[in-house]
Amino acid sequence: MKRHLFLSFTFLLALVLGFTSCSTKKSNEGNAEAADTVQAMPASFGGLALYTVRDSMATDPKATLQAVADAGYAYVEAANYEEGKFYGMVPADFKAYLATLGLTAKSAHMGMVTLENADQLIADTKAAGIEYFVIPVPPMGMFTFNREERTMGMKGTPAELATIINTLGEKCKAAGLKLLYHNHDFEFKPMEDGTVLIDYLLENCNADVVNFQMDLFWVTKADADPLAYFEKYPGRIKAWHVKDMNAEGNFAPVGTGSIDFKKILAAKAQSGMEFYMVEQDATFGLPPFEAINISHKGLADIGFK
Repeated sequence: MKRHLFLSFTFLLALVLGFTSCSTKKSNEGNAEAADTVQAMPASFGGLALYTVRDSMATDPKATLQAVADAGYAYVEAANYEEGKFYGMVPADFKAYLATLGLTAKSAHMGMVTLENADQLIADTKAAGIEYFVIPVPPMGMFTFNREERTMGMKGTPAELATIINTLGEKCKAAGLKLLYHNHDFEFKPMEDGTVLIDYLLENCNADVVNFQMDLFWVTKADADPLAYFEKYPGRIKAWHVKDMNAEGNFAPVGTGSIDFKKILAAKAQSGMEFYMVEQDATFGLPPFEAINISHKGLADIGFK
């Protein structure tokens, strides 16, 4: 199984006054300009999936999180958990460090979960102050990846997967967490018997304990329509991964590609979306920190808050 590795704005205004006969007037004018500037600055908003900056998180997580905060993001999604730690920090320390930056960890991708280790992972996720426990691919060895064809898939049956997810959802609910399943493209494509996996999960997973994080890029890649799913399964899509698609069909910073996010955002209420995360699995030569800054500006231009 592929293992997922795993802002406040700081604003400094220097106002230099000259001591002239009209210095008081200049000071008042300068202060007024400063107030206008502060009012014009947007508050931190939106989330970043830390998988986007996974290489930097692996070498210097604290500096990377500072850069994420400086880019204007308000919350993050963890994508690394090993030996009881998030990015080398025990859950309480991870939560505390994020707080010093004005960040929170809203969700965590926990692809390593099994029925045997679930209780410990859930306890550590809660201790980190994380609200959403996300299953990023079919767990417990069910996920498949064909390296030659670069395609994803699943071993086992939809019923087996639904049973596992429902069980994990019950465990999360008992601990005060919320479980989400995250899609790629293969869940939207018919299986050999014609079953569309995402439809099966939406219809057979208990909505009281299992909901969904929709990756808008992968839905588009599968030639599926997010709006059709919002209409058919209202309120079930609690989170979005927001990433754009360029002309070559590759990942792109938000607002630079072809996905109509304004149209999708207009259906937010029907979706049930409670939060969203910018994610870009690969940046294709563009430095990841530049990509996340472009995406944050794109969020603002589109109308995300």
